[in-house]
Amino acid sequence: MRDVRLHDSWKALLSPEFEQDYMKKLRAFLLQQKQDGRMIYPPGAQIFNALDQTTFENVKVVILGQDPYHGPGQAHGLCFSVSAGVPKPPSLQNIFKEIERDLGIVPSKHGCLLAWAQQGVLLLNAVLTVEHAQAGSHQGKGWELFTDRIVSLLNEQREHLVFMLWGSYAQKKGAIIDRHRHLILESPHPSPLSAHRGFFGNKHFSSANRYLIEHGISPINWQLPETSIYP
Repeated sequence: MRDVRLHDSWKALLSPEFEQDYMKKLRAFLLQQKQDGRMIYPPGAQIFNALDQTTFENVKVVILGQDPYHGPGQAHGLCFSVSAGVPKPPSLQNIFKEIERDLGIVPSKHGCLLAWAQQGVLLLNAVLTVEHAQAGSHQGKGWELFTDRIVSLLNEQREHLVFMLWGSYAQKKGAIIDRHRHLILESPHPSPLSAHRGFFGNKHFSSANRYLIEHGISPINWQLPETSIYP
């Protein structure tokens, strides 16, 4: 992971983390997985994609996911997003349904959220890798410490960010966030098991934009381009 692909703004802040014991153990774990012939998602060059597409200074909104999709071709380093041409998973479909309810935006045909990332939506999973067909298989290996550091840096060094915390996992991870300094939006997770318990109707997308505008920050255009050429 020495030749990681992430933006220089994040490298400057996170380079000490790569020398920590937990990250060395994580690196060794991933190397062993590869040597054992296990299929790991996303591809190596896209593991830190969220930190490559959204610079530290450009972050406006943070959406916290749990771990990457574990099906072929789905994960590309942005939480909830799938590569172009890949069917939209149920949670992402529900996110689009809520955006349509909230803002009247008709969902795009694809599920690639790159356009959000490039506007300042940090699409961050708590765990950045997963084994094929094994959901949660890389939890507890060190990624959580790394992404906790990311949340801490944003909380301490930025102001007036919007954190969307969907489900108990994200809400626990976001417990350190200063609610006087940032806007915290919480609701159940958009998965089919919980979306009807309060994710639908949460109006998080309009609430985020209203908060950003109130603080002199340009809002997010949640309308995705109709086509995405991003892999």
